[in-house]
Amino acid sequence: MITLQNKIDFSVIFSVKNANPNGDPLNGNRPRANYDALGEVTDVCIKRKIRDRLLEKGHAIFVQADDRKVDEAKSLKARAEAALGNKLGSSETAKLACEKWLDVRTFGQLFAFKSSKKNAKKDEGDDGDTGVSIGIRGPVSVQSAFSVQLVEITSTQITKSVSGEDTKDGKKSSDKMAMKHRIDHGIYVFFGSMNPQLAEKTGFSDTDAEAIKGVLPRLFENDASSARPEGSMEVLQVIWWKHNCKSGQYSSAKVHRTLTVNFDGGIDFVPLDGLIPEIINGF
Repeated sequence: MITLQNKIDFSVIFSVKNANPNGDPLNGNRPRANYDALGEVTDVCIKRKIRDRLLEKGHAIFVQADDRKVDEAKSLKARAEAALGNKLGSSETAKLACEKWLDVRTFGQLFAFKSSKKNAKKDEGDDGDTGVSIGIRGPVSVQSAFSVQLVEITSTQITKSVSGEDTKDGKKSSDKMAMKHRIDHGIYVFFGSMNPQLAEKTGFSDTDAEAIKGVLPRLFENDASSARPEGSMEVLQVIWWKHNCKSGQYSSAKVHRTLTVNFDGGIDFVPLDGLIPEIINGF
C-alpha cells in the first residue's frame, strides 16, 4: 500500500457546556486548566476518543478501553501475544504490529513487556532476559486542546444516599458527601499534523488519513457520561490543510498560526499562498 503522499495539518474546534471535558485525578477530578486559567484537554484524552471512534467504525485498534474492547484480551501484552504469537519481540514486531493495528501505525506504540520466563535475572549484575522493549514512532501528532478564553469552574456538592454494602447492625449506612465539577461554557481548539516521512516507517496511508478525517467531526459521539452528558460537548468545525508535497509548503507552526478562533467559536484565517484549508462542519 502506498503511504501518505502529502503532509497534512488539521485543527478541531469544539464547545463545552456544563460538562467536565477532562478531569484531573490529582486535583479532585476538577476540569483541567493551566496556570493562565485556560481550560485544557490533554492529547492523551483526545487520542483515546479518536481510537474509540475508529474502533466503532470497525478498524483494528491495539490500545482499547476496557469498557469498549472487542476481544477477550485482559491486557495489552495478551492482545499482542494473541495477534503476533512467537513473532512478538522479534525483528518483525514493528512491521507486523503496524500492519495489524491502525492506531499503532498512526500514533506509534511502545511494546514494553516483562519476560514471562521465571528467574529471568540469573545473577546480580546480569540483566538476563528482562523482556521486550520495542518503540514505534507514529506519523500523527496531536496537541492538547486549550480554551480560547478563561474558563469558570463550578463545583457542586452531592450526597451518596444509597447503601453500598451491608452494615453490622442492619441499618442504612451514613450518607457520604462528594463533589462534582463542570465547565459552564468554553470553546476549545487543538491542532495536529501528519508526517509523510514517518508514515513511510509505519505504513500509514492516505486511506488511514481519510479514516482519521472521518471520525474527527464525530469525536464526542458515544462518549457521554455523568461528567459529560449527551450533547454537552460538540465538535463545531474541523480544519484540514493538505499540502501539495511530502515536506509541506509551510511549517506546521506557521500553518497553525493562520487560524484564529473567536470566543463564540467563529474562525478567521490569515491566507497562505497555495494552501487553502478545507472546513468541515461537526456532526
